[in-house]
Amino acid sequence: MNHDDSDNRAGRPFRLLVTGGGTGGHTYPALTAVRTLQARLAVTRRAVEVLWVGTAAGLEARVAAAEGIAFAEVATGKIRRSANPLKMVSPANVKDMGRVPLGVAQARSIVAAFRPDVVLSTGGYVAVPIGLAAKMCRRPLVVHEQTVRLGLANRVLARGASCVAVSAESTLGLLPEAAKATAVVTGNPVRPEVLAGNASKAVEALGWHGFARHLPTVYVTGGAQGAQQINTIIRDSLPWLLERANVVHQCGPKNVEALGTYAASLPAELAARYHLTGFVGPELPDVLALADVVVSRSGAGTLAELTALGKAAVFVPLASAAGNEQAHNARHLADAGAAVALLGEVSAQTLQEALGPLLSDDTKRRAIAERARAHGRPDAAERLVDALLKAASKG
Repeated sequence: MNHDDSDNRAGRPFRLLVTGGGTGGHTYPALTAVRTLQARLAVTRRAVEVLWVGTAAGLEARVAAAEGIAFAEVATGKIRRSANPLKMVSPANVKDMGRVPLGVAQARSIVAAFRPDVVLSTGGYVAVPIGLAAKMCRRPLVVHEQTVRLGLANRVLARGASCVAVSAESTLGLLPEAAKATAVVTGNPVRPEVLAGNASKAVEALGWHGFARHLPTVYVTGGAQGAQQINTIIRDSLPWLLERANVVHQCGPKNVEALGTYAASLPAELAARYHLTGFVGPELPDVLALADVVVSRSGAGTLAELTALGKAAVFVPLASAAGNEQAHNARHLADAGAAVALLGEVSAQTLQEALGPLLSDDTKRRAIAERARAHGRPDAAERLVDALLKAASKG
């Protein structure tokens, strides 16, 4: 293929280089943007050539392979943050920092060969080499930030970006001065299938025979592996909770046996309202549609989905999240009356105090859900694609 800049743009595929990963929070918004761009340009019968750059050990490599997206690997260094500056100079950090120049050299070679129309960075330390290489090769760079506060990698790249796309208005004031002029609020892309759930299908899909239609439904999730903290406070609250609600509890595959044993000791009528599962798969959109209240962590992807759907939520932030971002995410919505955030020490008692009013008062629950919906941006992927195409047209 002729990769010269003078080739006919309309007659050749649009080339998108994607970088970002390490976690689902960085990976899945990028994938949604790729799919949305492909759908947008398919209308004009223009193909999209995508190259994803990351680390072979990262989630992004597995996702790219599963989705049939070309993948290239670069060396990268993960900076292990610490409140103590002396601990930042750890042997592991020094070793990884030494890998950064190698990663940038590899990235520059990849960008020069692929000649992308635009580069999309969704963050994670893997994004730094490619973001810097895009600048060196004078390719337009769009940086997308999922969280309220700018992540470490995106902070490095924001100053040289053609456009910084953020998920919340409040992030605009936190940007470096050089980035404010190019910033745009897109929201955080949400997989379209998540928004297309059908509540009436969920009970059948789960094979849930004890579902009580007259009660509200709580969906509890700690992510794919489950969350010990959430599992424990739910277990300790089950008798109280099942008097008031149906509960779908996605607890992680390793935790099913112990929780199942405990649930079996409950009165049969209550136990029947408790649907325990290690993992929720294709039925997730239907389960979310059924849920009146969600109890979960407060990662950026979760927030994007629950606000786009307009769900009342009780957030239990992961305390060890990088930069304490989950607590910031949860507090951001709680301050707006759009969620309940359990910060600090969390117990069965504090969970019950948070859930009680939401389960007993439909009006209160609906008010929180509506305020959550006001923060949602279901069209975030389309907005991000707008930013990519605009940057490419100027590049």
